[in-house]
Amino acid sequence: MKEYQTITEISGPLVYAEVDEAIGYDEIVEIETAQGETLRGQVLESSEGVVAIQVFEGTSGIDQNASVRFLGETMKMPVTEDLLGRVLDGSGRPIDGGPEIVPEERQDIVGAAINPYSREYPEEFIETGVSAIDGMNTLVRGQKLPIFSSSGQPHSELAMQIARQASVPEEEGDDEEDEEGSEFAVIFGAMGITQEEANEFMEDFERTGALERSVVFMNLADDPAVERTVTPRMVLTTAEYLAFEKDYHVLVILTDMTNYCEALREIGAAREEVPGRRGYPGYMYTDLAQLYERAGRIEGREGSVTQIPILTMPGDDDTHPIPDLTGYITEGQIYVDPDLNSQGLQPPVNVLPSLSRLMDDGIGEGLTRADHADLKDQMFAAYAEGEDLRDLVNIVGREALSDLDNKYLDFADRFEAEFIDQGFDTNRDIEETLDLGWELVSMLPKDALNRIDEEFIEEYYHEDDSEQQVVESAD
Repeated sequence: MKEYQTITEISGPLVYAEVDEAIGYDEIVEIETAQGETLRGQVLESSEGVVAIQVFEGTSGIDQNASVRFLGETMKMPVTEDLLGRVLDGSGRPIDGGPEIVPEERQDIVGAAINPYSREYPEEFIETGVSAIDGMNTLVRGQKLPIFSSSGQPHSELAMQIARQASVPEEEGDDEEDEEGSEFAVIFGAMGITQEEANEFMEDFERTGALERSVVFMNLADDPAVERTVTPRMVLTTAEYLAFEKDYHVLVILTDMTNYCEALREIGAAREEVPGRRGYPGYMYTDLAQLYERAGRIEGREGSVTQIPILTMPGDDDTHPIPDLTGYITEGQIYVDPDLNSQGLQPPVNVLPSLSRLMDDGIGEGLTRADHADLKDQMFAAYAEGEDLRDLVNIVGREALSDLDNKYLDFADRFEAEFIDQGFDTNRDIEETLDLGWELVSMLPKDALNRIDEEFIEEYYHEDDSEQQVVESAD
């Protein structure tokens, strides 16, 4: 190990030092200040004679008299099954007052890409207990399904609800041995959140007991931005270990990816890189893909890694580079809607622009219920029709509409009030969600249910609900 006192420049979170040997990209560095403080960093750029080092704790206190030591290895995450129930900072150190981590392994945080040939296609249902997701935009094991929100929306509450409620339903034919071999875990990675938000997350995890099956990584808003670039990699390395070596089904929740991308922009500016769209680095697409593509299933392995990244769209603009690039990489998106939130709906999920591209593979016979796909299509069509008619009512009034149009309007109102608005503390299993869906579509006459198979209409249609609607309409 060589030690240098050759710092030539300090720029933002970066330190530049002269070297006389080849230094590897991503190599871990220790910097000892004149005051005796030891800071950690990572080689961000290495060229002949000069290296650029990003310092995790920030460059305060570093001057040209500081010593730089290159450790000859990349950053690693100490992993063990005992991490469950622990709270760590953004760079993987315990902050919960518990004992030091005794790792079974130390794994490189960059990770290895899953060989496409070895990937298993995601097609197994994850139950979140949220009807707007389970019923209309189903999450599938191994999928990456982001939540698109905006500043001031309750995406944190939705994240906490999913973290404590999410489970893998037992499939028919599961025996006790299979169940024991496929436990469920949640890994929660917070990046750039406030202390108040961190306290809310921890209170909720502890109050509900969700912490016992979770690993929490906390990078706060006043922590160095550079640490934010490490946090999701720490999270995903832990997830891959639990999934592919310990056979857990792991749900990874990352919030807020916008803060992560802002950290990339800050580092890019310090390196004086040529900026891309809106000042973000031109390599941001590749960087995000490296994170999102670590979700999946591997053939021959019991476990899986499922991702729910959460991002706040600046200005509620889904054409902004962060949601735009995320949408290219991931398999759909869940929209948190400001208008629904202003009406008091909890959670305010707008199902119309939301999408789960893998939903059809994760629902149906043997997965949830055979009528799920047809019912979802019918509810989506009826709600969209009701939404369109709301605009027309503002012009011509309800009296000018037909009886069927008025039923679509009533359906849209009840769909929001009963199906979407369930509260952040209500956990609905998939049977409850589908039964509620049938109760709602039964407001419509049978001949309007043109997206549902006849056998399902005969089995689940509520005649009494339809007749009651006719009576109310006549009154």
